Amino acid sequence: MLIAADKFKGSLTAVQVAERVTAGLRRVVPGLDVEAMPVADGGDGTVDAAVAAGFERREVRVAGPLGDEVTAAFALRGDTAVVEMAEASGLQRLPAGVFAPLTASTYGSGELLRAALDAGARTIVFGVGGSATTDGGAGMLTALGARFLDADGEPVTPGGGGLGDLATADLSGLDPRLASVELVLASDVDNPLTGPKGAPAVYGPQKGASPDDVATLDAALAHYAKVLEEAVGPKAAEHAASPGAGAAGGIGYGALLIGAGFRPGIEVMLDVLGFAPALERASLVITGEGSLDEQTLHGKAPAGVAAAARARGIEVVAVCGRLALPPEALGHAGIRRAYALSALEPDPVKSMAEAGPLLERVAESIARDFLT
Repeated sequence: MLIAADKFKGSLTAVQVAERVTAGLRRVVPGLDVEAMPVADGGDGTVDAAVAAGFERREVRVAGPLGDEVTAAFALRGDTAVVEMAEASGLQRLPAGVFAPLTASTYGSGELLRAALDAGARTIVFGVGGSATTDGGAGMLTALGARFLDADGEPVTPGGGGLGDLATADLSGLDPRLASVELVLASDVDNPLTGPKGAPAVYGPQKGASPDDVATLDAALAHYAKVLEEAVGPKAAEHAASPGAGAAGGIGYGALLIGAGFRPGIEVMLDVLGFAPALERASLVITGEGSLDEQTLHGKAPAGVAAAARARGIEVVAVCGRLALPPEALGHAGIRRAYALSALEPDPVKSMAEAGPLLERVAESIARDFLT
């Protein structure tokens, strides 16, 4: 049995999901051979998944989205680093109930990338998602040596809102080590930087942006891309329209500007975690996440796990807190059957509070249905 599930957001980490599923399976089939491989799609939990797979956890003090110092982690194995922007610039770094859609900065994410370079990384998987920011990666680039100045020659204020005052961009001071590193932009979204499908319009409201804020941010990011086009040439405009540019408030755009290659986050992470060899040892795969819904089908971890398993002819079942997909959609994704905690506890508050024990009961059902 191979357990390759993502976190149940707000309830269980991916590691805890694997532990609970294992406990439930072994309650029905004692001594069952279970291999746990917690997975992530580039968003929050990506570093934890890498550490669970044998990477070393490294901690560093960096700027949080509001500028206050936080302790953030990246993962390192050999000369490969896994950097998760949410560790420095994620929503979880904001005080409860506080949003800063116009001023939150990705500066700390740039500091995390610099720490990975300092640690000797030659390949950096940059997982982006769960951000508190919509600054187009300007903060990250600033931490790596870029300069963004207003008409008076002063640095623009942090955050996406400040980019409306941008007059000149200078990328000549970027850390020279970036030129010799393979940087992989790992994301589960393929939005462009601006426009109706861009970062402000689609994801800004999740970060507290009002309709007026969304309009301000979209205009500011479009202006930012225009100034960068004047500074570095046509590639700046090409990158702004590229898939993944709008990921994590546009930090994807900043990553593309410094040479990153975009790949779906779950594909990257499955490669990094060694999923293919583990799959060869498996006869059944259990995947899952907190909510199996329409978004799952568009690059989320369970869909990536199921696609890889289906290519090898290995059956997949899923666990989740909430199931919002019909059986035919699950089948098309390569998932034989899904087991939801809500089937045992329909009250979502209770279900989240009791997710661990409920998941063990769900795993018992899987064992009875597929292993006995």
